[in-house]
Amino acid sequence: MRTETIEIRTGSHARVHDLTSECEKFLEDEQDGLLNVFVPHATAGVAIIENGAGSDHDLLSAIDTLLPRDGRWRHEHGTPGHGRDHVLPAFIAPSVTVPVVAGEMMLGTWQSICLVDTNVDNASRSVRLSFLSG
Repeated sequence: MRTETIEIRTGSHARVHDLTSECEKFLEDEQDGLLNVFVPHATAGVAIIENGAGSDHDLLSAIDTLLPRDGRWRHEHGTPGHGRDHVLPAFIAPSVTVPVVAGEMMLGTWQSICLVDTNVDNASRSVRLSFLSG
């Protein structure tokens, strides 16, 4: 198994960050196996979605609808509504695994691997990429 941690600057706004190019670079010298993308944070997730064409904004809007940033949350440290960020990984898992064949991820035509970060209190995220060969 080979693993590497990359740092992603997400800033002070909710964000969907496309990790696909970083994953492709990580896989440059690999063949067949599995790529695991994991974010070791309690307030972020990893999703496979169509990125761009408005889908990233639609996802953030859906999160705001399902998990409003308001005063209902019992987890109260951080900015107002921060408790919802701790619930996010129950809906958007902190990892995904993608098959790799001949060094290429077997993603669909419009699929991208994205970091989903709604936590405005943490401007930097670690993402662990791991490759398990067959």
